[in-house]
Amino acid sequence: MAHTVEKIGGTSMSRVNELRDTLFIGDREGTDLYGRIFVVSAFGGITNLLLEHKKSGKPGVYAQFANADTDHGWHEALDRVSDAMIAAHRAVLDSAADTERADEFVRDRIEGARNCLIDLQRLCSYGHFRLAEHMLQIRELLSGLGEAHSAFVTTLLLQRAGVDARLVDLSGWRDEGDVTLEERIETAMKGVDPMTEMPIVTGYAQCAEGLMREFDRGYSEVTFSMMAALTGAREAIIHKEFHLSSADPNLVGPGAVRKLGRTNYDVADQLSNMGMEAIHPKAAKTLRQADVPLRVTNAFEPHDPGTLIDDQPADEAAVEIVTGLDIIALEVFEQDMVGVKGYDAAILDTLTRHDVRIVSKVSNANTITHYVDSSLKSMRRVEKDLAAKYPSAEIRSRTLSLASVIGRDLRGLSVLTRGLQAIADAGLESIGATQGPRNVDVQFILDREDLKPAIKALHGAFIEDQARELPRVA
Repeated sequence: MAHTVEKIGGTSMSRVNELRDTLFIGDREGTDLYGRIFVVSAFGGITNLLLEHKKSGKPGVYAQFANADTDHGWHEALDRVSDAMIAAHRAVLDSAADTERADEFVRDRIEGARNCLIDLQRLCSYGHFRLAEHMLQIRELLSGLGEAHSAFVTTLLLQRAGVDARLVDLSGWRDEGDVTLEERIETAMKGVDPMTEMPIVTGYAQCAEGLMREFDRGYSEVTFSMMAALTGAREAIIHKEFHLSSADPNLVGPGAVRKLGRTNYDVADQLSNMGMEAIHPKAAKTLRQADVPLRVTNAFEPHDPGTLIDDQPADEAAVEIVTGLDIIALEVFEQDMVGVKGYDAAILDTLTRHDVRIVSKVSNANTITHYVDSSLKSMRRVEKDLAAKYPSAEIRSRTLSLASVIGRDLRGLSVLTRGLQAIADAGLESIGATQGPRNVDVQFILDREDLKPAIKALHGAFIEDQARELPRVA
């Protein structure tokens, strides 16, 4: 088929009325409006209120319900979600009739969820039932509320503008049966013709696999990629509020960064490892296997082609992006480690049990150091468990940062040597550095306060000083 599948993130969705006039419609007329399936996230901030704040961890409805000593906390949190949803759609809808329909939609879904949670609490007051056994299903239920709301509102908005938009709700609201993700999508898309209408699809899909169990907040990209693969899309497109560029423009300056324009899934995986996902690795795998190329664009520059991500190697060696991440170094030193197997497996098991994400790792004869993306609170638990297992080991956690220079092909560029020199020339010191034989990234370990100036120095050395014919970000 000649259609595309396109995803819009939550921050951009909060400006969906602007996107109506540019991305959705723009200068298109008639049949040119169609041939596009849109997968939408919840309006900005809604999922944080439903679950917990993604960055700060501030509890939302789910966290309040899970830890409630009384009912007041989660009820009030659910009321805040309702108020935020209503405020979000009233900010983008122009028609009073559409606003009234959206208000009623929110009331129906919020009160339905409230009644479900009340009934579950009542059921679990009996000794045969345990609330903990149902918490994942509760997280799934709450997650779907945000995407169902934004998809419903977007459909109303586009229909009011004369577009033949169609809501495709994958959230499983009041549906019977436990179906796979493929079955959920295929059933919902039966009778839908993207060449003559515009499907607006919820980023959350209820399925037997449980998207939250494996992907947590990355579920919308998994839905998006599966939709593209199953419908045979010619291209999958992610619309962000910015271009995929050589560094954070707020850090190195908007005039210094360059739009990537073209890269591959290998680089996308490295970006994911650094916490700045172009796309979830599982979603990328689905697209790769289905031979569907990915494009990342700026939602508010609809005529700019953005950056194409495919499986193709680079035409020539080049640094493409410089980024960084605050990390914690978990160092396990044991004099008797040398020549003894089992230490690494035990450390990995402990990190996995405490749900700690590993970014990188180095080791020598008697020391294993994992660079992880976690909180100090979690690391204290890890240290306690490891100390119990290895009482004679020296175990410590240290807050650091990691700067990464990434490209499809870094061969022959002396990135490690030149990077260390650029950091030193900026008056900084690299605590450590690693480079693998695949030549797609080089990592520099630094003190926390040195990360931003180090990224700026590395970007200056590898991007700004190179005569590369890449278009600048506007």
